[in-house]
Amino acid sequence: MSTTTAIVGQTVDVIVVGGGGAGLAASISAAAANRSVLLLEKEPKLGGTTGLSVGSITASATALQRRAGIVDSPAQHFEDMALFAGELAVRDNLELRRLYTENVPDTVAWLENLGVVFFGPMPEPPHRVPRMHNVLPSSKAYIHQLWKEARRLGVKALLNARAQKLITTGGRVTGVEAVVNGRIVQLNATCAVVLASGDFSSGRELKQKYLAEDIRDIDGINPASTGDGQRLALEVGGDIVNGDIVFGPEIRFVVPPVNKLVECIPPSTQLARIMRRSLTLVPSAILRPLLMMFITTNLAPSPSLLQKGAILVNKLGKRFVNELDKPVYAIPRQPEQMAYIVFDNKVAATFTGWPNFISTAPGLAYAYLADYKRNRRDIYFQADSIRALAHAFGVPVDALAQTIAEHNRSPAGQAAPLATPPFYALGPAKSWIAIADGGLKVNANLQVLDRSGQCIPGLFAAGSTGQGGLLLEGHGHHLGWALTSGRIAGRNAARATET
Repeated sequence: MSTTTAIVGQTVDVIVVGGGGAGLAASISAAAANRSVLLLEKEPKLGGTTGLSVGSITASATALQRRAGIVDSPAQHFEDMALFAGELAVRDNLELRRLYTENVPDTVAWLENLGVVFFGPMPEPPHRVPRMHNVLPSSKAYIHQLWKEARRLGVKALLNARAQKLITTGGRVTGVEAVVNGRIVQLNATCAVVLASGDFSSGRELKQKYLAEDIRDIDGINPASTGDGQRLALEVGGDIVNGDIVFGPEIRFVVPPVNKLVECIPPSTQLARIMRRSLTLVPSAILRPLLMMFITTNLAPSPSLLQKGAILVNKLGKRFVNELDKPVYAIPRQPEQMAYIVFDNKVAATFTGWPNFISTAPGLAYAYLADYKRNRRDIYFQADSIRALAHAFGVPVDALAQTIAEHNRSPAGQAAPLATPPFYALGPAKSWIAIADGGLKVNANLQVLDRSGQCIPGLFAAGSTGQGGLLLEGHGHHLGWALTSGRIAGRNAARATET
């Protein structure tokens, strides 16, 4: 993916900080309003958390729903979102929830017009009807199509450009001081700045300030999500809402060491349409192995694997936790913050079919042990003895043998022995925070508010940066909010001098 190099030190109408889905959507909306736009991305390439996601957007009243004969409405979607929040529902921002549900149908249509292809919709209870729209061939299609449109509209982008300070003039945000390839530069905005740099799941300082002690040191899935936008706004009087809420932590297998073939599929519209047609025409026996290549990339092992007798061991071959007592908090304290799931053939025989799956990707398919053997040879290990298994996944042989022997001597009824060969290990796995939900306080125009609730002139926020207390439990809501709020923030930033 190529970018258009901007002239360092220039003045434009709108500056957007962050080159993920929210930032690209904001850039396009501002440029479509005939504003000059400069996009800053601190990483060497565009994508952000959007480019790493499963790629689902949850929306109502879409063309895909209508073609499936599903009758739905934003009002019903608004009601159902509360069902995901549970006891946290009282902390939800209802104004932003309504903004999302009423505008995300247009976002899906807009993406389709840009060449993004979805299949579905897929169900996810407690949604009353299927609403999950899954992108084809992967989430990289969002970045490819969005940047293509942004470039067409004249958006310029600076990569390796980290925003480090907001520039203010007379109480109004008028630009950004950034470090571009190691050089400090000043970039000026005549209309507004949009902060769309993601969440702070990998931001140590903000995590120490807002998160509970037992999850502060758990890594974020996206190491670039360091809360830059939140920090910039705090320095000019902004405020963070729901800073203590995170999506996770959860145990996930590490990603493959090299890009899988499926991730190299070009994100072209034509190919995606062929894939969508194939999903309805190709027999399940042929289609399912292809789906498994997608879903076994970076998913969470089911808790039922531990409930049915598997144990966790660390890199030293030692068991370190009661697997039924929140092991997600114990893994980060282990060597290299990793663990392996070890079990015998009696446990393995259970995970060959529904309802006992190793992992699931919502709306796609379920992965069983054989799927991991076929598609994740890097984390799948099998041997006829415990000592051979230790050799296979690289832990001290005597230590693992002693661990299993001690486990098997546990009192009857306390732990099922692992004694039936062959023996298996899956891993390494780590504990991760998927997304930190603490976002800047914003109004329905996505203007950033100060601690007294007043607008900070010239400053807007979108995506996780501008989440504003909105609860986004359930799959497809974070991505839907990123793209929807980005469009709204960019459009309003473009006319900020008129208000």
